[in-house]
Amino acid sequence: MAKQKSDDPEVKPFKGPAGGWGSLRSVAEILPRERVSPEVIRELARQNKPEGFACVSCAWPKPADHHPAEFCEEGAKATAWELTSRRTTPAFFEEHTLSELRSWRDYDLEQHGRLTHPLRYDSATDKYVACSWQDAFAEIGDRLRPLDPKSVVFYSSGRMSLEASYMYGLMARMYGNQNLPDSSNMCHESTSVGLKAAIGVPVGTTQLADFEQCDAIFFFGHNVGSNAPRMLHDLRSCRKRGVEIITFNPLKERGLERFTDPQNPFEMATLRETAISTQYHQVKAGGDIAAMMGIAKFLVEWNDTAVANGENPVLDLDFIKAHTSGFGEFVGVVRAAEWVDIERESGLAKAEIEQAARVYATSKAVMAIYGMGLTQHVKGVENVRMVVNLLLLRGNIGRPGTGPTPVRGHSNVQGQRTVGITEKTELVPVDKLEEQYGFTAPREKGLDTVEACRGVIDGSVKAFVAVGGNFLRAVPETAAMEEAWPRLDLSVQVATKLNRNHLFPGKVTYLLPCLGRIEQDVQASGPQAVSVEDSTSCIHGSRGKAKPASEFLLSEPAIVAGIAKQILPPNPKADWDAWVADYALIRDAIEETYPLIFKDYNQRLFTPGGFWKGNKAAERIWQTPSRKAEFLAPSGLSATGFADEQGRYRLMTLRSNDQFNTTIYGYHDRFRGVKGTRDILFMHAADIAAAGLREGQIVALESDAGDGKLRRRDGLIVTPYAIPRGCLGAYYPECNVLMPVEHHAEESHVPAAKSVPVRIAA
Repeated sequence: MAKQKSDDPEVKPFKGPAGGWGSLRSVAEILPRERVSPEVIRELARQNKPEGFACVSCAWPKPADHHPAEFCEEGAKATAWELTSRRTTPAFFEEHTLSELRSWRDYDLEQHGRLTHPLRYDSATDKYVACSWQDAFAEIGDRLRPLDPKSVVFYSSGRMSLEASYMYGLMARMYGNQNLPDSSNMCHESTSVGLKAAIGVPVGTTQLADFEQCDAIFFFGHNVGSNAPRMLHDLRSCRKRGVEIITFNPLKERGLERFTDPQNPFEMATLRETAISTQYHQVKAGGDIAAMMGIAKFLVEWNDTAVANGENPVLDLDFIKAHTSGFGEFVGVVRAAEWVDIERESGLAKAEIEQAARVYATSKAVMAIYGMGLTQHVKGVENVRMVVNLLLLRGNIGRPGTGPTPVRGHSNVQGQRTVGITEKTELVPVDKLEEQYGFTAPREKGLDTVEACRGVIDGSVKAFVAVGGNFLRAVPETAAMEEAWPRLDLSVQVATKLNRNHLFPGKVTYLLPCLGRIEQDVQASGPQAVSVEDSTSCIHGSRGKAKPASEFLLSEPAIVAGIAKQILPPNPKADWDAWVADYALIRDAIEETYPLIFKDYNQRLFTPGGFWKGNKAAERIWQTPSRKAEFLAPSGLSATGFADEQGRYRLMTLRSNDQFNTTIYGYHDRFRGVKGTRDILFMHAADIAAAGLREGQIVALESDAGDGKLRRRDGLIVTPYAIPRGCLGAYYPECNVLMPVEHHAEESHVPAAKSVPVRIAA
């Protein structure tokens, strides 16, 4: 396939709702482009259904009472993308060197189709050549065994099943390290750190049923229309029964404005829409702490007045006394906060914040939904803690219809953490693993994503094994990472399609193709099923039935086992071959390691709606050192980690409507009106004028991190947009080149991609 060209770039405001006919047209467009067979229609009917397969896109829950079509526009694209009839065979690599392919766009690389054979990089020709699985596993083992285990990284994508994730984490620890960074390190680790410290659990406390019992939802930093569109059905139902939805987000995202249900014939026929947000506040990037501080300030002041007048308190003082710690210090900071500072840092007027606070003060059950617009800041953990502070003020955790609801990205990124994909010893029952498998597990903290990047750049990381993902494209410090990657002694990439990471080989490099989740996985005991965990901590079975893209593909568990048998001594307690033959045995092992979470795992695997793993904070049992929920006074009102200066902007990296993480499905960001290009710089019209620029002008961005390193992204088209002044928007991952590896969230090390300091250059 020749490299595809972009359409002529076009930016034209989109006037329609989320969902509706635009969604159907988008799905109808991608199916012929991926040259899918009629089989894909059958698979779409099974998507997110009991006994079906779990969507390979987002982690939004799969309801027991499902819709006739339980998939969204993005989910349908993900299914078509995986079931494409296009193929990238060894013949393709006979025609193209990796040097040439590095000039291709991300879209063109993945659009060429599914990988069909295991491949080894040949440095003499700069090409991949086909190899056998046996030879691949043997050489990978030969390269890994002599290395210091601490110099090897085992990365995984959030699409990896619970079964494969458990095997992968166990393999790494038996090998001798906990260098297990994953997608969570790049997005919601701020949630894991912040919630664990505040309420004793690293995940949200809500379930789908809470949407039926809340009377208000506070929404922060998430583009539901592009990143979790199935949630729109739950939000629509809430609005139909009068739930207030108060949104804080820098950009006006269409999914949070209005929605037409594609599965409602009346709405489709009449073009009727449901307004989603009842209030929409365009907070500055990094200004959420200030906005929430303003709400808290109103609540505290109203409570003071009510108590003084002998009226019912605004705050839940009984809950605060019985269940929380740190309230006094937090309230002291709230009282000291000045409105001039709150307005400056939030970008909102006092009256706007008061409007939101009045809804919160009069609502009986409030959920707080948030995404990476909170977690990907230098003060991302404080953002999460501030959400908890707000909820604790009125006892909005541990009751029906209440609680924090972080929206995860990849379909099993939360589940991977549950079964041991983590660099942190305290999150894994290592004593149990040692007893179960008869080995001595490492206790020192392993490398997270930021630390792995440092290690690749400074040379202390010698080998990198990745199951899924597009690590080089997803991480910050793009130029330095691409320059350093070829110095690795070994790079192993397990994937379904070709991506940019695969074009930067190490000294020895293998590209290993795996089965997709939607494809039938037949092992010695017969067809297999796997499982995933959704954003609400429910575990779901997933069974693929589509014909595999190639007879030479192996499953993720089989690939993990193939590597494990080469790098680990024989251990009768870890029978890798038996596990691959029958995944139910892996689930038995998981249940033995985590008996409270996975009791009767195999029996409950296909429970409609999934089975809940439980959540102590939802029961108001606080597994914190104080045995209470913890208020935290923030260190300041801005989450950016840098000061505003003349000419310095806050850059937010964004995903388009035609994208899931680093996977680009096309060049049409329908909701933002952009077509044919991703080289866009969204700016406030007044900022364009103040900078002496004009609409359509081509400019560059340069990093303003103050470390003396030049990081530059050229060729961006100045585009006026409804965005707060002083803020810019541009697409991810293309603008990761502007982000220093050290620009990350404190404590959690999540790359701070939602507020990157930049300047505009000619």
